[in-house]
Amino acid sequence: MSKIDKQHINKKGGKTMTSNVLIIGGGGREHALAWKLAQSTRIGKLYVAPGNGGTRDITEKIAIEATDAKGLARFAEKNFIDLTVVGPDDPLALGVVDVFQSRGLRIFGPTRAAAQIEASKAFSKRLMRDNDIPTAPFRIFRKYESALEYIRKHGVPIVIKASGLALGKGAYPCKTLAKAERALAEIMLERAYKQAGNEVIAEEFLNGQEVSIHALCDGKTSILLPTAQDHKPVFDGDKGKNTGGMGTIAPVPWVTDQMLREADEQIVRPTLQALVKKGKPFTGLLYPGLKMTDKGPQVLEFNARFGDPETQSYMRLLKTDLLDVLDACVDGKLADLAIQWHSGFAVCVVLASGGYPGKYKKEIPIFGIAEAEKVSGVIVFHSGTMYDDQLRTSGGRVLGVTATGDTLQEALDRAYEAVHCIKFKGMQFRNDIGAKAIAMGF
Repeated sequence: MSKIDKQHINKKGGKTMTSNVLIIGGGGREHALAWKLAQSTRIGKLYVAPGNGGTRDITEKIAIEATDAKGLARFAEKNFIDLTVVGPDDPLALGVVDVFQSRGLRIFGPTRAAAQIEASKAFSKRLMRDNDIPTAPFRIFRKYESALEYIRKHGVPIVIKASGLALGKGAYPCKTLAKAERALAEIMLERAYKQAGNEVIAEEFLNGQEVSIHALCDGKTSILLPTAQDHKPVFDGDKGKNTGGMGTIAPVPWVTDQMLREADEQIVRPTLQALVKKGKPFTGLLYPGLKMTDKGPQVLEFNARFGDPETQSYMRLLKTDLLDVLDACVDGKLADLAIQWHSGFAVCVVLASGGYPGKYKKEIPIFGIAEAEKVSGVIVFHSGTMYDDQLRTSGGRVLGVTATGDTLQEALDRAYEAVHCIKFKGMQFRNDIGAKAIAMGF
C-alpha cells in the first residue's frame, strides 16, 4: 500500500472514486488542465508543480521545478498521487515518465524514447521519410559551413529549424537569403537555443494554412480532438518572429471531416505504428502541426504533449470529464471511451509582455482580470504570472483570454471585449486571431 493512501481503499478492497492528481508545469496549458480537472466529480486533492499566479486559486502550488523528475516522483509517493499529468516538453524529453513508471506511479505522457518525436526534429523527419508520412523534403546538418553552402545552393523560400526543443521559437520561414543566413547564424553560431541548435533542419517551404491536430493515445488506440489553429508570429498579419503561440481558435471551421480523416489515416496512425515498430510505443498526447497544402496535409513538426495555447481553447469545449479521459489513456482503455464536446467555438487570445519573444521585463502589476471574466463566456488562464502582494507578470506569455460562442465571431468578440479590460505596462497582443477563418466566410 506504499503507492496508494489507505483512504483511497474502500471496504470491498477496491479504489474509491476520488483520485489525487499532480500536474507538472507552470503555464497557461497547465492552468487550463487544472481548471478542467477541478470540475471532475472524482477529483481528490489537486496539485500543480510549480504552477503560477492563477493556479493558486484552484490547486495547491508545489515548489518543485517541472524538470526535477526525482523530486516530483518523491512528492507523488509521499502524497499518494493517483495520476500525474505532464504539461511541458522538457520533462518528457528528460524522462520524467520513465522515472515515475520505474516506481510504479501512474503518469500521463510518453516515455523519453517516444518523446524523441518532439525532442529531436531530426529523429521525427527521418521517421516520416522512412514510413512515407507526408512532410516537406529536408536535409539535416551538424556543421554550420555545410548548412550555409546548402542554403545558398537551394535558394529561397526555405525553412530553417533548430532540431531540439526551443519553446516553439526555433523555426524560421525564410523568404530571403539574408534572412535564411541570419537564422542559421542565430541557431548554430550564436547558440540562441543552446544545445537545441546542435543539429539544424533545412526544409522546403510549404504553402497553405497551418492547423494543429491533437490525438489522445493509449499505446494501441488513438482519438482525434477537434482541429485548432495557432497564430505563431508575434504581430498581426503573421509578421515578426515566431513565438510559443499568440492565440488559437477551435475548431477550425474550414477543415472538413474528410481532411481530418486524411490527417488521421496518412499521419497520426502511421506515426503511432512506426513508433511501435521502433520499440517506442506512444501513450499520451500526440500533436502534429500540419500545413494544409493543395497536395493534402503535410507535417511541419510533431509535439509529444498538449499544445499551448491550443489546450486553453480545448478545455473550454471538452464536455467529458478530463480525469476519465486521462485515466483511459494511461490504462489502455481509450477504445471504451466516447469523448463528447460542446457545440460552438472557443478562442484564446494571448496577452504577452512587451518585447516578447525577445527580452522583456517581469514583476509588472496586472489589473482587470475580474472585470474581464464578467464578460459572457470568458475565462482567463494564467501563463507567466506570479502572486506576492498582488498579481504580477513573470514570463513572456502572461495570460490567455478564452471565450466561447455559438459562432466563431461571437467567441472572438467576447474574447477581445475581455482583453480590453486587462491592463499591464507593455502588454501586447494580436488583434487578428481567427481573422483568416472569418475572411473565408466562417
